[in-house]
Amino acid sequence: MEQDANVVVDHGHSQWSDLWKKEDFLAIWLGFLVIVVCMFAYFNFAPKEDFAKKIEVANQIQAVEAAKAPFKTIAWFKANDDKGKLKASGSGFGKFVSHWTKSPGSWKSNPLDAFIQTEQQVKVVNEKAMPKFEAAKAAAGTALVAATEAEAAAAQASFQNPALNDAAKDKISDWRVEHRKASDAKKKTEHKPYNHIPTLIGLCLFMVLLFGAGIKMMGMSFTAFAQGFVVVFLVACLAYMLGNQAISKQYGFGAEAWGVILGMIIANTLGTPKWVLPACQVEFFIKSGLVLLGAEVLFNKIVAIGIPGIFVAWVVTPIVLICTYIFGQKVLKMPSKTLNIVISADMSVCGTSAAIATAAACRAKKEELTLSIGLSLVFTAIMMIAMPAAIKAMGMPVILGGAWMGGTIDSTGAVAAAGAFLGEKAMYVAATIKMIQNVLIGVTAFCVAMYWCLKVEHEAGRKVGVSEIWNRFPKFVLGFLAASVIFSLLDSSLGKDMGNAMLEQGVVRGGTRLLRAWFFALSFAAIGLSTNFRALSKYFKGGKPLILYVCGQTFNLVLTLAMAYVMFYLVFPEITAKI
Repeated sequence: MEQDANVVVDHGHSQWSDLWKKEDFLAIWLGFLVIVVCMFAYFNFAPKEDFAKKIEVANQIQAVEAAKAPFKTIAWFKANDDKGKLKASGSGFGKFVSHWTKSPGSWKSNPLDAFIQTEQQVKVVNEKAMPKFEAAKAAAGTALVAATEAEAAAAQASFQNPALNDAAKDKISDWRVEHRKASDAKKKTEHKPYNHIPTLIGLCLFMVLLFGAGIKMMGMSFTAFAQGFVVVFLVACLAYMLGNQAISKQYGFGAEAWGVILGMIIANTLGTPKWVLPACQVEFFIKSGLVLLGAEVLFNKIVAIGIPGIFVAWVVTPIVLICTYIFGQKVLKMPSKTLNIVISADMSVCGTSAAIATAAACRAKKEELTLSIGLSLVFTAIMMIAMPAAIKAMGMPVILGGAWMGGTIDSTGAVAAAGAFLGEKAMYVAATIKMIQNVLIGVTAFCVAMYWCLKVEHEAGRKVGVSEIWNRFPKFVLGFLAASVIFSLLDSSLGKDMGNAMLEQGVVRGGTRLLRAWFFALSFAAIGLSTNFRALSKYFKGGKPLILYVCGQTFNLVLTLAMAYVMFYLVFPEITAKI
């Protein structure tokens, strides 16, 4: 009896020690360390009181304009633009973080331009962009004059003439389009000289200390990790460089894809040196990044787009996931159930993030996760270009097109970029639906862990207790959900405008997102460096993984489009009209 008690005590001690020794929990602490530092700095050093005064003035203007006219007037939009200019990331801390998390920049023909640009080079680039800006500025000015005249005509009729009101709305809408074009063109004339090499060296040292502390707590060698990390970081830098090349950017082939490719080339030609492998901490990197991703998933934005978006994201996604898994088992007869479910989750939920969580829940092999991520990256690049082109060719409404892309393209960044091809409304709808879908990362991981414990492994002859569900559940998902809840509550308490200024344009864009992007880049570089084609090839026999992905994505495309059309245009057209 005494011995049993000791066992219980030891087990309990082990459970508590997991909190600072296990990768999932350390990823949570690391992610929240970044979040806490960013929140403390921005909420203490950004000009919050000044923001509040400017927001109040702009809100008063908007209230007056809303009461005066049945549409958003020019003054209303100008006040809204004034609020949009309030960014906590413009504070001293924001500039500091932005400087020390820089990635290699854009370039066309000379790769060195990604790292160093002189004053003379920048001057040439800015001067070259100036004519386009002047033309866009002139077009915006002309559109503003036309909008002002149309609004004045509507005002003269006391806004009681529907035809004049509609004409004013159309002219103001045209002005907003030209105004955005001018703003984008202006940014291309404001390049500044830079030398990213010292910045990248400093960032590398910071990452070594940040992740190295976790490595040490997990009982591994800090020195071995630090030595190998330099190579992983260099591959990530090269991946960023190639991803920011003009043609790569145009076709959506970003740092993630290049990281995997470069790493695989090294691993399968020269061979990844053994001393580099201790730094290929794929899951530690990406789990930490996923905790930070939670800060970008806000519940009020989910509610803002309404029930149609929730149906597209939360009804279609599980149907596609389950059907794809059943198709893989019953029709394709895939020998590996873990590979089957990881590909199904990757393709249906939200790409690599869901793949990592699902792989952890069902304990898939590293090669299976790599294969799934590889398929996802390739098809994301294809769909990012093909879908906007197809939507334009079919003359599909932009809101429907945005919803379709948001529910089917795997990567959050690719969704926003693809939506931008169709305009601001499409980008907003696409990004919001993808954000709603991201919430399912945790739900999917839990359901897969439960199904694997109670069904799959039970059928395989292994007795698995209910407690195994908790042991198998990827704990870092709790960090993702906690960050989402905390930021959602903060955003709600601050209000839309202050929340945007302090959180979205401060803590997130000026902190957590910058580091999340680097964490993801490191993980993809590490995936490539630790992948052997021979080990991977056996999972690709018969091309079943590719067939599964193509068939599942095809079903996803059809069902998402149908659901988006029904929800946005047949069931809830009044919500669509307000977007």
